[in-house]
Amino acid sequence: MTTALFADIDDVIRRFDAHDHLLDQGTAAAFYLAASLGRPLLLEGEPGVGKTTAAKTLAAVFDSPLIRLQCYEGLTAAEALYDWNYQRQLLAIRLAEARGTGIEEADLYTDAYLVDRPILQCVRYRGPRPPVLLIDEIDRADDEFEALLLEFLGEASVTVPELGTFVAETPPITVLTSNRSRDLHDALRRRCLYHWIDYPAPARAAEIVRRTVAGADTALVEHASQFVSTARNLDLDKPPGVAETIDWVAALVALRVTDLVSEKSLQSLGALAKTPDDYTVIVEAFMEYSSP
Repeated sequence: MTTALFADIDDVIRRFDAHDHLLDQGTAAAFYLAASLGRPLLLEGEPGVGKTTAAKTLAAVFDSPLIRLQCYEGLTAAEALYDWNYQRQLLAIRLAEARGTGIEEADLYTDAYLVDRPILQCVRYRGPRPPVLLIDEIDRADDEFEALLLEFLGEASVTVPELGTFVAETPPITVLTSNRSRDLHDALRRRCLYHWIDYPAPARAAEIVRRTVAGADTALVEHASQFVSTARNLDLDKPPGVAETIDWVAALVALRVTDLVSEKSLQSLGALAKTPDDYTVIVEAFMEYSSP
C-alpha cells in the first residue's frame, strides 16, 4: 500500500472541484481508493460521460505528468510497452564491420538501445510524484492485447526478456477507460478496481456545463440539459453524453441563442446528433420539446 495522496473522499471532491471538475461521491471514492491502494482503476460508462476527462484532471490535481496510451485495433507491445531502436542497432553493426571488430547479439540488446513506450516509461519514471497513466478505450484494442498488460497491472512491472524485469519504485496511478464496445477479460478486471460512471442527472449536468461554457444563460443551460436527458430515452444509435451537451450549449452560445424556442436552435443540433437517423429523431423530439 502506498501513502495516501488524498486525505479522504471529500478531499478528492474538493481538489477536483478546484480544477472545475465535478465528481459524485461514487467516482470520488473510486479515485481515492485507487490512489491510496496503488491499484489500477477501470472506469466504464457510455461515451461522453467524462471518463477520459476525469483521468486528465487527476494528473492536474497531483501536478503529475499524464502519460496517455490511446488504444486501437492492432495495438502491440512495441507501441505500448517497449521497443528496440533498430536504426541504432544497425548503425552499431556497420560501425563494428568498418572497424573490423565483431559485435555480439547481446551487445545490441542493452539499455542503450531500449525505447520506452508509455507503460515502461511509467515503470521507469523517477519523478517526485507518480505519473498518471491513462490507458484510454481499452475495449478498442484486440483481446490479445489485454494479456500484455497483466504483469504491469498486477505487479507494476515490465519484463524485457533480454534485460530482465523493471519494477516501478512507486506504482503509477493507472486509469483504464472502456465504453463497453466489447467485454473485457476477467483476468484484467481482477487486477483493477472498478467503477461505472453513469450519465449525470439534469441538474448536475447543468452545473457541469455552466462551469465549462462561458457566457451561457442559466435558464438555457438548464433547459438544454433537461432536453439531452430526455433525448437519451429516444431510439438513438449514439445517445448524447455530457461532452455533447457541452458542445451543444457552446453552439447555442455561438449562435447567440438565449431561448430554445428560437429558430436558430435547430441549426445547433448537429452538436448532439452523430448519425443521419439520430439527427432526424432528435430534430423531431426537439420540435415537440421546444413548442410553446
